[in-house]
Amino acid sequence: MEELNQIERIKYKLIIAKEADKDLKVFGAESHQYFLGTVISNDQILNFENEYNIELPEAYKTFLLHIGNGGISYQDSAAGPCYGIFPFGKNLNEFIEDPKQFLKEDCKLYPKMSAEFWAELIENIENDTVSDEDFDIESGKIFSGILPVSSQGCTYYSALVLNGEFKGRIVNVDIDRQKPYFVSELNFLDWYERWLDEIIPDDLKENNEKLFSYTLGGTPNYILEIYFSAKNEEIKKECLYAFLKKEKLNSETIDILEGQYKLNSGEIRKILLQVLTRFDYRKAFPYLVEFAKESLLEVFQFIFWYAKDKSSDWLEIIKANVDRIIDEKTFVFCTYLLDETNLDYGDIVVQFTSNENESIRISAYYSLGKLKNKADYLDAFVKGLGDNSNRVVHAVLQALDGVEDHKLLKYYKQIAEKYVVEEDYILVNLNHRLKPFGLTNTTIKAINVGN
Repeated sequence: MEELNQIERIKYKLIIAKEADKDLKVFGAESHQYFLGTVISNDQILNFENEYNIELPEAYKTFLLHIGNGGISYQDSAAGPCYGIFPFGKNLNEFIEDPKQFLKEDCKLYPKMSAEFWAELIENIENDTVSDEDFDIESGKIFSGILPVSSQGCTYYSALVLNGEFKGRIVNVDIDRQKPYFVSELNFLDWYERWLDEIIPDDLKENNEKLFSYTLGGTPNYILEIYFSAKNEEIKKECLYAFLKKEKLNSETIDILEGQYKLNSGEIRKILLQVLTRFDYRKAFPYLVEFAKESLLEVFQFIFWYAKDKSSDWLEIIKANVDRIIDEKTFVFCTYLLDETNLDYGDIVVQFTSNENESIRISAYYSLGKLKNKADYLDAFVKGLGDNSNRVVHAVLQALDGVEDHKLLKYYKQIAEKYVVEEDYILVNLNHRLKPFGLTNTTIKAINVGN
């Protein structure tokens, strides 16, 4: 195939992607249907830049001038990642109320920003007493210098950095203020082309291999070539993440990655294990057992994400490592695996109902509440009903749904007497538990629960 420039490649790949996804199964495709409106003029771009006192990144302008603008999707978005690319000049206030003031400012976000930096940046807006006016100002400071370009659904967006050192990069942001994440591509067109490459099946890529020798969404052989030639660990990691987005890998590629797992360490080794788990669980199993000595969390995550039907393989390992499960996230993923076993895992989880971490206690009761034989753990639930944390009591009341043991009435009455007014939806849930007994949080106070 004759080599195409990037604009031509993208136009060609749009046709291939639409044909490959005839049933519109790709996320957001049912909305945008791979449709792009007509391009805009250079004068329109200049007018916009003058109005907002900015200069748009070149790759984004190239897209608008030579590929398309707007479409038939959500908010008239064009074909693109998630729900598509917003029409030019629209949706400017998705993050901020005054785009004229804040779009021209330097972007404060940067790749690999620390959690501490982000916490400091959003500190003022997290205050419950912040006024609406101050909220808008603080939002402007946080999201200054970035242009919303696509909705990912809910509170998540893709945005284009307009100013500063990382101008032209795409950053994923959450307006509920989870820490932003920069994609690996350095400009809008590369990001857009990677989206297309991830849609198109590998067999079609192999038939047009030269067409896909430009981004890490290309063929496995091309990604391996980049991986082995990379001098930078970050590029190697991006190659491995590209493998994770594949539907399948052939045995030869898996064997090569297994060899790399044995030779590497640190972050590279961890991502290689993730890839092996995704594509060949049995080959990965002994390495997962080994890696569990370093990180239970990541092993639990890999199993749940890619091999949850094998969760029973991990029951004895979980039992042997209960003392090492000391943080909420590890415990939550542990309960995910236990739930997948369809076994009575109560003896494992009940230990955590006494944990000093409030969130772990909540998760423990939630997990117990999913058991078919949860009534066997009545003593643990009774203890939870007397917990000092409202959130825990709330979780216990919800978990007791379906348990109609009269022994509980004594403790339900204590809750009714303790909570004179509603707090954290405790009385609402208490009334749900009392309904099968023909009682409410008011009437139970007059009952001799001993009878």
